Amino acid sequence: MFKNQPKGLFALALANTGERFGYYTMLAIFLLFLQAKFGFTASAAGQFYAIFLAAVYFMPVLGGWLADKIGFGKCVVTGICIMFIGYLCLAIPTNAFASRGLALALMIMALLLIAVGTGLFKGNLQVMTGNLYDDPAYSAKRDSGFSLFYMAINLGAMFAPTAATALTNRHLAGAGLIYKADIPALAHQFINGTLQDPTQLQNLQAAMPGAEAKAMALGDFSQFYISNLSTAYNLGFAVACVSLLVSIAIYFGFRSWFKHTDVNPKQQAVEAQQAATLTPKQTKDRIVALCLVFAVVIFFWMAFHQNGSSLTYFARDYTQAEVSGFTRIGFNIWPLFLIAISVYTLFGIFQSESAKSKGICTVATLLLWGGAYAIYAGMEPTLHILPQQFQQFNPFFVVALTPISMALFSALASKGKEPSAPKKIGLGMFVAAVGYLIMLAASNGQPAPSALKAVGGVSPDPVVPTYLISTYLVLTFAELLLSPMGISFVSKVAPPQYKGLMMGCWFAATAIGNYLSSIPSMLWDRVPLWVNWTVLMALCVISGVVMFSMLKKLEAATAD
Repeated sequence: MFKNQPKGLFALALANTGERFGYYTMLAIFLLFLQAKFGFTASAAGQFYAIFLAAVYFMPVLGGWLADKIGFGKCVVTGICIMFIGYLCLAIPTNAFASRGLALALMIMALLLIAVGTGLFKGNLQVMTGNLYDDPAYSAKRDSGFSLFYMAINLGAMFAPTAATALTNRHLAGAGLIYKADIPALAHQFINGTLQDPTQLQNLQAAMPGAEAKAMALGDFSQFYISNLSTAYNLGFAVACVSLLVSIAIYFGFRSWFKHTDVNPKQQAVEAQQAATLTPKQTKDRIVALCLVFAVVIFFWMAFHQNGSSLTYFARDYTQAEVSGFTRIGFNIWPLFLIAISVYTLFGIFQSESAKSKGICTVATLLLWGGAYAIYAGMEPTLHILPQQFQQFNPFFVVALTPISMALFSALASKGKEPSAPKKIGLGMFVAAVGYLIMLAASNGQPAPSALKAVGGVSPDPVVPTYLISTYLVLTFAELLLSPMGISFVSKVAPPQYKGLMMGCWFAATAIGNYLSSIPSMLWDRVPLWVNWTVLMALCVISGVVMFSMLKKLEAATAD
């Protein structure tokens, strides 16, 4: 699995792991932060969230264009510095009541800096990763290399919701408060004079562990709770600053491993001459093929990025806030981490070439399983869970399933039956549709979001967490078919003189999909649940059909 990979892969992947940990820690609480601090509605928060995601993933187009002019390394370093400033601004506590305009302005400026910095950093780091495999000694390992790179990204993302949750709970506990999903909305309604039944908020206030919070007038309590919750989220954003420092240290500490991939304009001129082996028609056909793929994956990202919007709302409003039984293990990151790592040691048992290595992998696997069980056995019989904790399942599944995906495609390749990248993308669309079929089943009999206000903002009969966990599992299968394979496909097929720009266009497609992901949020309070899930499922199916209808043309245009 890791054998015969260029060592530069591990340095670049780990540098990206640190950056992604900070980004996903921020993203796990961003939508909740908007609603808690500023009292945004689900529709407004979803729109804000989608615009930010669109900006983050559109900026790599500019970053790629610039890197084709000045080199990839300069853009990566500049980008990570700009991101650091952005996260630092986002971490500054502000008073949303006394200076709402200032608080909003500072947040928007911070988000803009993060988007610009990500645009310079993200795509160009992946182009450098792809450049490792231009060496004929590693060219056959390109797809597996990007699978490992993608796994490392998700290793950082896996810990993000736990970090955000831990900071939130710790800060609130220090103020004598506890987290309840419906308090921020009720508090804002009370402050604005639109809360029809103040007893809802009074009952939640009475459940607080701190005597000071219990004794406050309802208006003072509302501002006190919102201010403390906002500050807890600011601490979560500060985590991103620390993780970026780790990324910078890794990038410069191991730069000698991948320095040759940092192509400067002079080296690019040489590559442009080499690209002359492609005829103008071949160059055009490749760019057209890539653009067709970009157009299709827009709808995957629209469906996939519901994890931060409509799926988070479903977790908050329609899913049980407590979990018991074996499912508890999924809401503690440490046994999940041990289980994910054990998948790699388990594969090591079968892939090791010596008896000693097999023995070490066997012992390591048993220890990892034993550690996971020990943590599980020591957990409370019933756990209170927060909406953002569901977001740790997707990266966990990516990390745990990557070896299985690699083994499957390796076996198919050895038999000459491995699907092409466009075919994998088409299959991924159909698999994603199955994920929303599960959500249709979960929503059966549930009231529309607009009807929840009459019953306190949450479903009177919430569903078990297994529905959302299953949805994330299925969406992860789709993601593994589509995302790392798509990035590998772009790095392989893009004409050399347009590598940065084409990788940027891949992210631009993601940006459009991210923006369109706001549509279910905009419809959230207006339509029954099944309408949202049906729309997403239908778009995935239609996109899969379109992808397969173009398959022969795409494979012919991008053949070696």
